[in-house]
Amino acid sequence: MQPKNLKRLLRALERQGLDVTYDNRTYSVRLVNSPDAPVAEVLLPKDFPVEAKALKQLANLASVRHPSGGCVCRACATPDFHPGDAGVAIGSVVETVGQVIPGAVGSDINCGMRLHVADLTIEEFLAKRDQFVERMKGDYFFGTRDVTMTAQAMQALFQYGVPGWLDAMLDKPTGSVVKSDLQQLAQESERMFLGGSMNGDWKLAPEELVPDAGLVRDGGLATIGGGNHFVEVQRVDKVENRPLAHAWGVREGQLAFMIHSGSRNVGKYIGGMWRDKAKATWQKGLKYPDSQIFPLSTHSHPELVASYLQAEATAANYGFVNRLLLAELLRLRLREVYKDVEAPLVYDLPHNITLPEGQGWVTRKGACPAHAGQPVIIPGSMGAYSYLMVGRGNPAFCNSASHGAGRIHSRFDLNRRGASQSEAELGLTGVDCITLRQERRIEEAPAAYKPIQSVIDVQVKAEMVDVVARLSPVLTFKA
Repeated sequence: MQPKNLKRLLRALERQGLDVTYDNRTYSVRLVNSPDAPVAEVLLPKDFPVEAKALKQLANLASVRHPSGGCVCRACATPDFHPGDAGVAIGSVVETVGQVIPGAVGSDINCGMRLHVADLTIEEFLAKRDQFVERMKGDYFFGTRDVTMTAQAMQALFQYGVPGWLDAMLDKPTGSVVKSDLQQLAQESERMFLGGSMNGDWKLAPEELVPDAGLVRDGGLATIGGGNHFVEVQRVDKVENRPLAHAWGVREGQLAFMIHSGSRNVGKYIGGMWRDKAKATWQKGLKYPDSQIFPLSTHSHPELVASYLQAEATAANYGFVNRLLLAELLRLRLREVYKDVEAPLVYDLPHNITLPEGQGWVTRKGACPAHAGQPVIIPGSMGAYSYLMVGRGNPAFCNSASHGAGRIHSRFDLNRRGASQSEAELGLTGVDCITLRQERRIEEAPAAYKPIQSVIDVQVKAEMVDVVARLSPVLTFKA
């Protein structure tokens, strides 16, 4: 079934320089003046809005080509597709050959999801909810957390990610990690994408975080961040794939703890620096691309491509450890309040990252890997279900899946409307949101997001993922 007024929509998009067709919930888009660029496909439920700005951003990204050699050979977008603030649509996935595109990842490098479960009933949790929340507010909002570490541990974190950081901590534990089970953390690294480790270089990290000696007290580690980032307590509401859920340690009735955060200021530092470097290396005398998206070519600057990928990996390593520490603070507080609670890791996976796949690299912006058999975590809003999925490795979508439901209203729009709309209209009735900023609660209200069920259903039908378990929200921490 086609969306209403499709012909009118396609004509309007053509006037904006876009060649768009529609077939079976998939929009195909390309710039009219870039006939050699690959056609980008966007999978959208039929009732979802089609945003011209996002389509233009995706078509721009698909047409990125370096004059010295290098191009996008495939492009697509997941159904949480919506415009991005930096000129790249959220939900974009591109496969490149001979070039990498720092701007396609942006500054929130290795933003990602982490999921734990615990054999704690909802009744047991709610009985001591207030005690737990007050401890977590201290850690997440008031800076009472202690994630002090040695200079050597910080260097190892940036260089090798979770395994390097753990080795350093085993040698000299510091901060609240002295209370952690480091052997458990080591075993759980096997349940992290790439083992929580990429080929970083600590010398590419911000200088103040990697001194030669002494202790480092990094105010960014173990922080949630703003925007759509969160830590959420959930309940495993329904298991759809019992054998796989059992293998992953997931059962109905358990509590779950979902974490969405990334590389924080380290990602901003590295992402911003490399967007500027890519622009600075553009050949003198050549017109800048209209999109202002600048690639780096292996043909003209192979050393810069290698250095960028290592810098991105350095920030990604920080992102992996940031999520681990957010989870570990939560797990330590669970043990204080509820005593013998293990809360093992189910999986940790990245968004916003460049990985060697296909003919060259696949860059995902607001999308996650969904290789065959791999766990996939897709959150809804704080008033809707979230889903634990399993990837099916669909090559038509570059082995990817959505990283959430996707925004339907901007934060500015929600703040403007929030003053005149009721809790029910914003979808906030019954939502337990823990935050120090009332505007954050409104900006991230359920009404800001697309219906998660439609996002899940269309991806299941497209054979990108399958449902393993459904999780319902209990309470959400928003910074």
